[in-house]
Amino acid sequence: MKQLLKLTAAVLIAGPLATITAPSFAHDEPMAAAHAEMSQGEIRNIDKDNGKLTIKHGELKNIGMPGMTMVFRVKDPAMLTQVKVGDQIHFVAEKVGGALTVTALQVAK
Repeated sequence: MKQLLKLTAAVLIAGPLATITAPSFAHDEPMAAAHAEMSQGEIRNIDKDNGKLTIKHGELKNIGMPGMTMVFRVKDPAMLTQVKVGDQIHFVAEKVGGALTVTALQVAK
C-alpha cells in the first residue's frame, strides 16, 4: 500500500511537469509583446517631437496597472503616424529601459 501511495504521489507531481512546453515566438514580433494581453485605450495626445502618446487606458494586466490617463513612449516612431487623437486602440505597454513604452499597437475597428 505504501508503494502505491508513493507511486501515486510521484505521478501527481510529475504529471503536470511533463506537460510543460517551451513557448514558441513569432520571429516578427517582440518576444514579450507576442504573448502579452493587449489592453484597450483611447489616444488623447500625440507628441511626435518626443516620441510619446497620451493614452486613456483600462487596466494593464501585464504590468499590474489600473486604468488611468498617462503618457507612454513608443517603441517605433512609425506608431505615431498610425493613430490620431480620439482613436480607440488595442496596445501592449511594457517597461523598456525603465520607461513605460508602447511595444505593440492596433487601431480598433
